[in-house]
Amino acid sequence: MTLHEYGWDTRWAAAFAPYAAETEPGRVTQHHRTQYILATETGEAAGVVTGKLLHEAASKLELPVVGDWVALRRHAGGAATIHAVLPRRSQFIRKVPGVRLEPQVVSANVDTVLLLVGLDGNFSLARIERYLAAAGESGARPVVLLSKADLCPDTADRLAAAQAVAGRTPVYAISAPQGQGLAAVQTCLIPGETAALLGSSGVGKSTLLNALLGEEVQRTRGVRADDSKGRHTTTHRQLFRLPSGALMIDTPGMRELQLWEADDGVEETFADIEALAAQCRYADCRHAGEDGCRSCGANWPSSPRAKMTPNTAPASAGRRNWAKRSNG
Repeated sequence: MTLHEYGWDTRWAAAFAPYAAETEPGRVTQHHRTQYILATETGEAAGVVTGKLLHEAASKLELPVVGDWVALRRHAGGAATIHAVLPRRSQFIRKVPGVRLEPQVVSANVDTVLLLVGLDGNFSLARIERYLAAAGESGARPVVLLSKADLCPDTADRLAAAQAVAGRTPVYAISAPQGQGLAAVQTCLIPGETAALLGSSGVGKSTLLNALLGEEVQRTRGVRADDSKGRHTTTHRQLFRLPSGALMIDTPGMRELQLWEADDGVEETFADIEALAAQCRYADCRHAGEDGCRSCGANWPSSPRAKMTPNTAPASAGRRNWAKRSNG
């Protein structure tokens, strides 16, 4: 195993240079509470964060997550300690689930993010748009994958609707068990680059990963027939090397996605809505047919995203949360 197989390049070498005298580089491939599994030039190592790094970190955002490159030091018996996290090139941040107002890094140093939405009861244009806004803020290239195409009688219509809201972002209908669409997915996966799978529980992330790996590595479970919701089969984040040479981060299913300071991603995803809303004469208009609203005419979109404009959000919430409509 070499670090280049995990995405190491001259830019990472330059970022690591200040730590080279006393540590060696490694990449976080698994994270289990306080324990980390690290890929290094001499093999896999288990490690923990040093007390100094924990103390000096301004927030949890500065602690290692899967995908991070770190400076580590090996000790007798093979254990390792993590002394620094190299500056990230990208990071996917959401608000932690529940009521706490706290950010959480889902994955780091991702080049492509595969956003999975099922073509069953999981299908939601609003969910696709929330994912796209968060992906746009992360710095990774988004790709929308509509899974379970073999179970959907109107795949073509839903594919067209998803493409309409995704704009220039690629959208593919896939069925991993049937092999449908996998060739298109493979074109998005570049050797030496990292992709991440994001989506709700039961949407088919583990099934897709198993298909790309060519073997059943991640356990899969079905979804409830009444609401198409699944139970978590992936319980931790993990980075895998695919036979193609690309890298893939699998993540536990997200029952909710609340954006965290996703201004850039929101503006990119909702550029047309922003342009229409800017024409309105009222600062607090809901664009629902109010008298005198220039943007409530025939050009105003009818999709769920048209109801999610900055003007309809509570000012105190900021623009990081206005795209969150429901858990569905």
